[in-house]
Amino acid sequence: MKIINGGVCAAKGFTANGIHCGIRKNKTKRDLSLIYSEKTANAAAVYTTNLVKGAPLQVTKSNIANGKAQAVICNSGNANTCNANGIEIATKTCEILSKELGIGANDVVVASTGVIGQPLDITPIQNGISELVDGLGKNSNFAAEGIMTTDTKMKEIAVEFEISGKTCKIGGIAKGSGMIHPNMATMLVFITTDCAISSQMLQKALSTDIQTTFNMVSVDGDTSTNDMVVVLANGMAENEEITSDGAEFDVFMKALNTVCVDLCRKIAADGEGATKLLECKVTGGESLEIAKVVAKSVVCSALTKAAMFGADANWGRVLCAIGYSGAKVDVNKIDVCFRSKKGEILVCKNGAGVDFSEEKAKEILLESEIEILVNLNSGDALSTAWGCDLTYDYVKINGDYRT
Repeated sequence: MKIINGGVCAAKGFTANGIHCGIRKNKTKRDLSLIYSEKTANAAAVYTTNLVKGAPLQVTKSNIANGKAQAVICNSGNANTCNANGIEIATKTCEILSKELGIGANDVVVASTGVIGQPLDITPIQNGISELVDGLGKNSNFAAEGIMTTDTKMKEIAVEFEISGKTCKIGGIAKGSGMIHPNMATMLVFITTDCAISSQMLQKALSTDIQTTFNMVSVDGDTSTNDMVVVLANGMAENEEITSDGAEFDVFMKALNTVCVDLCRKIAADGEGATKLLECKVTGGESLEIAKVVAKSVVCSALTKAAMFGADANWGRVLCAIGYSGAKVDVNKIDVCFRSKKGEILVCKNGAGVDFSEEKAKEILLESEIEILVNLNSGDALSTAWGCDLTYDYVKINGDYRT
């Protein structure tokens, strides 16, 4: 298995594009993206748990109820949420695209991201779809750009692996910077693969993987209304179709996990206003669930996030977050270390402080990627969660996000 270039266009039969159609005022920002498969693909998806759901999610869920899809269209700049005609707009988008591509309207995944509660005019989408389709190609970047909102960086990856003697590829793009919290799915992620795998096993793979990837990401504790993760598998690698558990399914799961972990890290690192990626690695858990709860609580702690922004080795914030997490742990067994490329330092042993160099700790915490290492010393379970620091710019960005 190896990392390759190509994003969502790495797999056979997939092309993509992104344009500025006029939804966003800034004409330098792409605001409409398309991913297309030459062949109808098996599809799987997971959706936000927020009770307030964007119209595109409802339309997509209906469209791919049969486990099939051939195209993904996504606009940025307007979430198409809490709009009286939201379903109509999302459905019309699918219909217009289906005619342009010559596919069924129910084979379209539709998504939106941006401001909530703002009317969305179908006109720029309708006028832009022809250009969008005409520009389809093997450059994943345009599609990755077109789904960005407050993101500062494109997020894409692709992986090559082997199934039953056939070379397969899987790639993804993501957007996510704010309203990110571990309740699947609090971001937009689109993944494509040419691996042949049934829609049932594809759904099993995705639903399983998100428990240790996208459900373990938090930027600000807010669960979005619009977001989802979608995987399309068109089978064009021509491997024997994966229809059950086994060695080949395990290989696919590893490839999917590699893509998802990479995107998780990129989403967390690009949190609104963030200057640091925080990775909390919990070991020694009595159970997986306990390890996951602890890791999530640490990366969600506003006080821990603020301390990391200030490069302050305030390990008490970490203990505090573990203490209110609800996880059944023995606080008198907990060890905490901070680590970065500048080194590692033990700051807490058996639930109590130890002597350490504040200067060395500061040097470690000034780096852009920080690991918070928590050993519960109560078992063999481990878990990882991703987050970012909390900065002045987060408030600035969200103070005038709409206006």
